[in-house]
Amino acid sequence: MNINSEFVSENTYDAIVVGTGMSGGWAAKELTEGGLKTLVLERGRDVKHVKDYPTMNKHSWELPYRDQLTAKERKDYPVQLRTGYTVKQSTKHWWVKDTEQPYTEKKGSFDWIRGYHVGGRSLLWGRQVYRWNKLDFEANEKEGVGIDWPIRYKDIEKWYDHVENFIGVSGMKEGLSQLPDSKFLPPMEMNCVEKDFRKTLFDKYGRTYTIGRVAHVTKSHNGRGPCQSRNLCIRGCPYGAYFSSNSSTLPAAEATGNMTLRPNSIVHSIIYDDKKEKATGVRVIDSETLETKEYYSKIIFLNASTVNSTSIMLNSKSNRFQNGFGNDSDELGHNMMDHHFKAGARAKMEGYDDNYYFGNRPNSGYLARFRNLDKNDMDFLRGYGYQGGASRSGWYRAAEEGLVGQDLLDTASEPGGWNMNLLAFGEILPYHENKMYLDNNKLDKWKMPTIVFETEIKENEIRMREDMKNSAAEMLDSCGFKNVEPYDNRYDMGNGIHEMGTARMGKDPKTSILNKWNQVHSAKNVFVTDGACMTSSSCVNPSLTYMALTARAANYAIGELKKRNL
Repeated sequence: MNINSEFVSENTYDAIVVGTGMSGGWAAKELTEGGLKTLVLERGRDVKHVKDYPTMNKHSWELPYRDQLTAKERKDYPVQLRTGYTVKQSTKHWWVKDTEQPYTEKKGSFDWIRGYHVGGRSLLWGRQVYRWNKLDFEANEKEGVGIDWPIRYKDIEKWYDHVENFIGVSGMKEGLSQLPDSKFLPPMEMNCVEKDFRKTLFDKYGRTYTIGRVAHVTKSHNGRGPCQSRNLCIRGCPYGAYFSSNSSTLPAAEATGNMTLRPNSIVHSIIYDDKKEKATGVRVIDSETLETKEYYSKIIFLNASTVNSTSIMLNSKSNRFQNGFGNDSDELGHNMMDHHFKAGARAKMEGYDDNYYFGNRPNSGYLARFRNLDKNDMDFLRGYGYQGGASRSGWYRAAEEGLVGQDLLDTASEPGGWNMNLLAFGEILPYHENKMYLDNNKLDKWKMPTIVFETEIKENEIRMREDMKNSAAEMLDSCGFKNVEPYDNRYDMGNGIHEMGTARMGKDPKTSILNKWNQVHSAKNVFVTDGACMTSSSCVNPSLTYMALTARAANYAIGELKKRNL
């Protein structure tokens, strides 16, 4: 009995955070700064900022196989390679081997892109950060889609401020209701073609094309150095110029002395006490030894990313929750969303031959949503925005043209013409039938049940895609571009790497999993603040909203603990 009591005491904390990515890092920072002794669990290996970025400064000629995977290596990454850009020699150490954690696509294809290590996908993201607008939180109720959000923009506005002041967001103020301004650092510079496109587009259509709003600091900020325009971000930045858990939130949490970080810890399930009617801890599998342990706490934050957080809940069965933790509504695992993209238009611009730009800007332009703002006047609901910009062709075109000798040298040493691309990202509605669930008969490397996905885009998204490409082509043509080519390439859910939903927030426990504070309705000491909590998807990148929701929920949890309500 004494031994067991000592074990429990040594493994007991005020809070447990599951996951170290975008939202997990923020949960760790806020909870520890609030004075809570916090255990942070990460299923992957440890990654120290700068020290563990092995390819951050390598030149292209220093990488084997021209930075491409070998045929043998490719066999381990059939899903991760579907993006076309993620897994290379310079980045393969970040990505999950699909052979170790397979899953089933029962209906449609679902591209589950994963990175298991301390920092998660905060090391790998595209860094585009946009606030949601008032309409995003109201659209479900107005249109009778899904369920209503239990919060509004005003509930999260100050938390956007809080997050932006810490992470550093560069961008331009535009005063748009559909794209609220952030707390900005100086913007990255547009090139000459983008500047002229911005002016002409506004003159002709009244639409706004701005520089992308990104979590890159353009001047020293909170101990991080400014962006050097190397565009090697996905390898890890030695300057800390872009926001990641590793460069920002986890060091802040560690500085409090209240964080215990435990990598290689796969959370199997949540422990629920029927008598106390609350969660008391988590069961963990050591990913290297397969040893199992239990850890205990007053509150738990699930931030393992959408699919993994929901799979933990589905795997957490008890007398009280026989269909998954908190799943009284039977909505757990349903309403999967993403952003559909790969539709738009590309074109060429004549002239500007005496203009160039500095470095490799890790950013593009952003054309703000203009559809269905004041009223629904299209044959689809919601809207989309465009990411993309202008650049000059590089040396590689000489190889594509099959040149040799002096012609090859001359062409390779001169910049080519100007190209422009507008790539749309559109909202996917929350469909109950888009879902994930567990297959207990098919286990992964760690003897955990695997995931089954049933997902597809529907008529609303298909109609939107037609407008995405046609509108892009029309705008480029009207603004003086030549050789305009609209496109609509194959998109499968998950490929936007913005998976969300599956444990949605709502007002009614009969139709949702979480309340307005991201608490599980039926176990209020468990919070879910990653993408799983989302009730709709907007058309803008979601990470800023995950971070703001996490900061809001964490500070609420601290207050409730002090009141002894949890």
